Amino acid sequence: MQFQLDPELYSRLFAEVFLYLRLHQPVQPWQAVVIYPSRNVDPGLHRHYQVLLNSEQVTRVYLDEWAQPRQTVMQRVMGVLLAEPHQAIAEAQAVLAQKEDGGRVPNIVDLVETILAYKLPMLNREVIQKMLELTDADLKQSRFYQDVLAEGRQEGRQEEGVLLILRLLQRRCGDLTPTVREQIARLSLPQLEALGEALLEFRGLADLEQWLATHSQE
Repeated sequence: MQFQLDPELYSRLFAEVFLYLRLHQPVQPWQAVVIYPSRNVDPGLHRHYQVLLNSEQVTRVYLDEWAQPRQTVMQRVMGVLLAEPHQAIAEAQAVLAQKEDGGRVPNIVDLVETILAYKLPMLNREVIQKMLELTDADLKQSRFYQDVLAEGRQEGRQEEGVLLILRLLQRRCGDLTPTVREQIARLSLPQLEALGEALLEFRGLADLEQWLATHSQE
């Protein structure tokens, strides 16, 4: 993935490819894929690497071209990623308008929300969710949320469960203080699972702190 113009990209890429081949000597042939947002970020053919760049072993993908026309769900997701900030919400709404068995596509909800959170840092998660008309049912179906609960239920995965819950809370409540992080790290697996269910109702850090004050001693 290369989203900034870098004249030295191909010299680094091929140096790393051939160093890997020298050190590991893999049996299978090598291939490289370079993904750009558009052609104007591609430094272009290089006199030393032109033969490689034109070979079948190297593929260059330009997302803005690949995403046209917006026919598949993933092409629409790329539209959200590549859109100007003022157009991103409309692109996101078009993605989530796609239905699967009468409901939203579960694995896409979290991805679209995450893209918008990075593209529109001035908006908090709650505002983005309202603009996208996301319900609690939509959020509970997202892969990220399901992964949090699944990891938290697995015996012996306490640390991973804590990390996943912290990631979800950061998305819901913003930056967490060291004290709050320490309290969450001390929760048992059943408590982590309960927190994973409860956090969808949180409106901010104050709700989380209140929940911890009530449940951390149970």
